[in-house]
Amino acid sequence: MTSLPQLDDPVAIAQALLTCPSVTPAEGGAIDLVARIAAALGFAIHRPVFSEEGTPDIENLYARRGAEGPHLTFAGHTDVVPPGDAARWRHDPFAGTIEDGVLFGRGAVDMKGGIAAFLAALGRLARDGRELPGSVSLLITGDEEGPSINGTVKLLQWAAERGERFDAAVVGEPTNPEAIGDAIKVGRRGSLSGTVAVVGRQGHVAYPHLADNPIPKAMRLAAALIAEPLDAGNDRFQPSNLELVSLDVGNPSWNVIPREARARFNIRFNDQWSRDGLEAELTRRLREAAGNDAEWTLTLEYPSSDSFLTRDDALIGTLSDAIEAVIGRRPGLSTSGGTSDARFIKDHCPVVEFGLVGQTMHQIDERVAIADLETLTRVYESFLTRWYETAAR
Repeated sequence: MTSLPQLDDPVAIAQALLTCPSVTPAEGGAIDLVARIAAALGFAIHRPVFSEEGTPDIENLYARRGAEGPHLTFAGHTDVVPPGDAARWRHDPFAGTIEDGVLFGRGAVDMKGGIAAFLAALGRLARDGRELPGSVSLLITGDEEGPSINGTVKLLQWAAERGERFDAAVVGEPTNPEAIGDAIKVGRRGSLSGTVAVVGRQGHVAYPHLADNPIPKAMRLAAALIAEPLDAGNDRFQPSNLELVSLDVGNPSWNVIPREARARFNIRFNDQWSRDGLEAELTRRLREAAGNDAEWTLTLEYPSSDSFLTRDDALIGTLSDAIEAVIGRRPGLSTSGGTSDARFIKDHCPVVEFGLVGQTMHQIDERVAIADLETLTRVYESFLTRWYETAAR
């Protein structure tokens, strides 16, 4: 077993995590490393493995220090997306190489760097003998980049069944578009995926009168889905957006008119919509476009996620104060971007997201500036002190 990195050094912790090849669903040693660091910091460690038929088993981590409230939890994931063609990387994606003040590796910003900064912040508090007047915990999964079935949602259920209660949560996702301190995520748009299938009659391309080509009809219905905006957004959220992601017929032949065509889409929607409301609107658009000559079905996928907005002034305010104290400017409050595990956590306690700059996440040569790791650690350290002072009042 390798020795632990220095507990108050975010760069050393991040480097160690980046050497763990934890591509979903592989644990790759990353959960184990976080657990060992947390144990060295005085946390009680639990590593439940969750299963479900048709999905890979996932190891998770729940670690807690303290028995009384107030209780703050930090949530994150150690799993990463595949690196792609490793030969195209400037450095080995799982080597944790530093060059010119920049740390390279898959997961550097999404989100092993954020986990490293939070652990280092706890390490600095412990080094300086500063006790937190309450409980702090870690909710770490290995299933965020995958199907998100055997990860955070089940870990939260497991914790609730044990009697765990959280007063607030911070997720260490890379929330900043340009520089540390740009934005705190205080909510997320919902996500809904679906398929429109159009059925025709298969036949020979030389005898189109004996067939019924579904492709033009599918194109017409797909165009109807995006013909007009779903909404204009509001002061809390960006406009909802429907994006077509494929138009498929599965036809390898040049001389066959296919029987069926499918258009697939994803909607990122704000708080002006619900799943039922979207289904009704999509059905209306499709019915009008289909007229009397297109046989179609609409299938919406499960699970979907709803939009949410956190309104906890103490949580948002203390994190904003910490960012301003360290960086010198007030962050914006954002609900942009995709989904995250915050969508599960919001059912248990108020949750916000704040982490590194996300410009290189999922890219070749994913990387983080060493200075950013230090800055984020200082923000987390300041936030921890401020939040417990506020929560204890």
